[in-house]
Amino acid sequence: MKKFFALVLAVAMALSVCSVALADYPEKNVNGIIQWGEGGGTDVLMRPLASLAEKDFGASIVCQNMTGGTGSIAVQYVSDQEADGYNLLMGAENAPLYQVLGISELTYADFDCVYLIGDETVGIVVPKDSPYNSFTDIVNAALAEPESVTLSTTGKGGLPWEVGSFITSVTGATFNQIPYDSDKSALTAVMGGECEFTVCKVMSGRQYAESGDIKFLCMFSKDEVAALPGVPSILAEYPAFEQYLPWGPFYGVFVKKGTDASIIEKLSAAFSAAGQDPSYQEVLANRSINFKGYTGAEAEQYITAYSANTIGALKTAGAID
Repeated sequence: MKKFFALVLAVAMALSVCSVALADYPEKNVNGIIQWGEGGGTDVLMRPLASLAEKDFGASIVCQNMTGGTGSIAVQYVSDQEADGYNLLMGAENAPLYQVLGISELTYADFDCVYLIGDETVGIVVPKDSPYNSFTDIVNAALAEPESVTLSTTGKGGLPWEVGSFITSVTGATFNQIPYDSDKSALTAVMGGECEFTVCKVMSGRQYAESGDIKFLCMFSKDEVAALPGVPSILAEYPAFEQYLPWGPFYGVFVKKGTDASIIEKLSAAFSAAGQDPSYQEVLANRSINFKGYTGAEAEQYITAYSANTIGALKTAGAID
């Protein structure tokens, strides 16, 4: 009997210590691991969000870029850490495809979403002096000489690769795909003449389009985008793309599965407040992000639906089995 009471006392003390530790969270700075390169679309959304979130959070959120493997290096790193809320994965839409592409066994099913920022529309872009004046021009050139037209990507499973798969499915055109470590460097490759076109987010390319450094030939959307007046929907040239629309990348903050619910709640509250801040709403508006601000079950439902729809579309496109 004495041993039993001693065991009960030990368990109670352990739970008490654990409760105090959770109540004291955060006791040190938190790492924000951004899965894409500096200056890329994910990076420029996460840094101002983290800066606002840390104001009333009780600790600094130290952002660092960790590139490679279509974002899977960062995903693996956060997965390898303790589920204690001190390492956040600041990611985009790529992880749901890792298993089906053989990139990693990890997906967002291995994480809990703290905060889902929103999603956005993408378009086909070429350099200012490109001989291509329409999306059809690119397709015709690639059909005439398969894999001769260069497409800058962020690797297999990245945004340009995904849209490239949809293009191949609808048109039959194939491209010489050259990988870079972020959407910024992929776009820079196009502006510098290393590649002939890429798939670019509105937020990444709008300022360069306005300055005349690149041209948006069409938008991968059902309708024109208000931020880029006059740029047609891809449906204007190829109505068959409607089967894949609407579609676009999303951004969110995640923790390793197993993180205590009270920690997730505190993180979600901090990021939710930051997301609603007028200065951050201005960031989103300037970059044409469709704001969601989801947490908990709403965020999980969004990601589950996105994963199913994208994997289904890629199977239809023949990009995966």
